[in-house]
Amino acid sequence: MISQADDAFAGLTGEPSDATPAILATGTSDISTIFTSMAERHPEGADANYLRWHTLDHRPEQYRLSSIRASLRVVSTPTCRAARAASATDFDAIDHVMTYFFADIDGLGDFGKLSEALRDAGRAPFILNPVQRGVYIVRNRHAAARSRLGADVLPWLPVKGLYLLIEEGNAAAEQLVSIPGVAGVWTASAVSTPYSTASEQQQISYLFLDDDPVAVAERLKPALVERWASKAGKPLLAAPFCTVEPYAWDKYLP
Repeated sequence: MISQADDAFAGLTGEPSDATPAILATGTSDISTIFTSMAERHPEGADANYLRWHTLDHRPEQYRLSSIRASLRVVSTPTCRAARAASATDFDAIDHVMTYFFADIDGLGDFGKLSEALRDAGRAPFILNPVQRGVYIVRNRHAAARSRLGADVLPWLPVKGLYLLIEEGNAAAEQLVSIPGVAGVWTASAVSTPYSTASEQQQISYLFLDDDPVAVAERLKPALVERWASKAGKPLLAAPFCTVEPYAWDKYLP
């Protein structure tokens, strides 16, 4: 178990937002749609240069789109890869994951136009082999009580990484917030769009981590084994990822 000294939220005081109606009455997140791009490592080992370009050039430009509310990029290191609890053949090559959080699915149209405009301007020098792109509709949000944060604001929490749980089915994942190091979870279901290759039977759960992703992955394994033994979803990928650290492009690499 994690000690209180290792808990990022230890010492913070007050009632959790989701248990405080006066806080919730002031507003909620309008994020409804998630776009996830999962790719292989760079074929020539230029992952650090790719992350530098994407973080300093490509990703900031996306915020000119009013529909984009937040974004998050993570990487699977060799240590992360060794800690995976499940990895189906079609998902095994995933090392880079980029996520954009949209207010509405219609925003994907302008997202595509901006991508084309940046390419035409010579602003897309790197290409990674895609494994899967998915468009998901957010279904459930849950925050750990110890974090005090409202579940709505989890995409803006500075995290050490993500644990991505991709499954067939629609099993609930909120019980996983009881695992130390999991600050909260969002669960979403895939929908068919021109921007997606994910099956409509696919569910993705984002576990937002405030502790070392590999350490949290080990704590999660017993709960995941029990989850799948009960037939609560067929696992496709269950894997920890590290958050890209700006200006330390080679810190976390595949």
